Amino acid sequence: MFGFSDETYIDVSSGNGGAGCVSFHREKFVPKGGPDGGDGGKGGDVVFVVKDNLRTLGHLKATRTYKAENGQGGQGDRCFGRNGRDVEIPVPPGTVLRDAESGEIIKDLTGLDRYVFLKGGRGGLGNWHFRTAVRQAPKFAQPGEKGVSMRIGVELQIIADIGFVGFPNAGKSSLLNMLTNARSKVAGYPFTTKIPQLGVMRYDDRDIVLADIPGILEGASTGLGMGIKFLKHIARTNGLAYLIDVSDERYLEAFDILKRELAEFSEELAAKDSVIIVTKMDEGEDAESRYEEIRKKYSSMTVLPLSIYMDELLEPVKQAFVYLAREKEEKGSSDGFSTVIDKDAHYRDEA
Repeated sequence: MFGFSDETYIDVSSGNGGAGCVSFHREKFVPKGGPDGGDGGKGGDVVFVVKDNLRTLGHLKATRTYKAENGQGGQGDRCFGRNGRDVEIPVPPGTVLRDAESGEIIKDLTGLDRYVFLKGGRGGLGNWHFRTAVRQAPKFAQPGEKGVSMRIGVELQIIADIGFVGFPNAGKSSLLNMLTNARSKVAGYPFTTKIPQLGVMRYDDRDIVLADIPGILEGASTGLGMGIKFLKHIARTNGLAYLIDVSDERYLEAFDILKRELAEFSEELAAKDSVIIVTKMDEGEDAESRYEEIRKKYSSMTVLPLSIYMDELLEPVKQAFVYLAREKEEKGSSDGFSTVIDKDAHYRDEA
């Protein structure tokens, strides 16, 4: 129903508390019944509810104002006013709440199911609370406490284990389709991916979430292209896969360019554990020699060959993703990566 949307602003308000009641007991044959005004009800809260079936913030652009119900006023005979209903705002996993003016993060909802953002105002006390020996007929009660209103920024940062980084048409969508049930658009021209795409790779008994973002151009950090806009969606990943098209004339410098663009956006993002995947190994007679050049240049990293026509090359890639997806404390030193997989076994067999 809604297109992809990853940020918006909304106005939220918690409910006012209900006023306390001024009342005196009136009953036949009961003279001087005394004060019996009840308390007002509490105002409703503003609650964010994380829904696993949501993928965008598009619904928040359709409805931008959310207000909880006010508490009802107290009544005689010490009857409490009804509490106001909460307003629940559904959001997808990975949602971050920011101050609308400063942009500072108020709350990261990752790992939460519900979060009470604004509490409703307290209900006022009825006049029966204020009776004393010298003040037996108080003719006043407390007003309800006012709710709180705010304008906030709501931002979506997709939660994935592995993020794909590469130039346009580097084969990211093809790899996502090969490994998962995703059906990203694949074509022989750049920018077929215009919004982030997610897929789940099943390996043994583990699900690994892969994220494909639009291709990054050299100069993206200065505003060129669209990929830089979506880099925040791979900021939470445990690792990155840099896809290099072996048929691209910039094959030997592609990794350095991509790494530099990421560092301009976020040093922390650029420092994530990573693997280089050399794609389109079936294209051109010099594909193998170019792959060897890349592997020698980045000998300290894991460099894997890939072709959509060679299924046997997928296994090392899957193993690399499983390793990258593990928590850092489980990985140990980076030297342990090379012992996990035989990086070139399948390619040697094919050759």
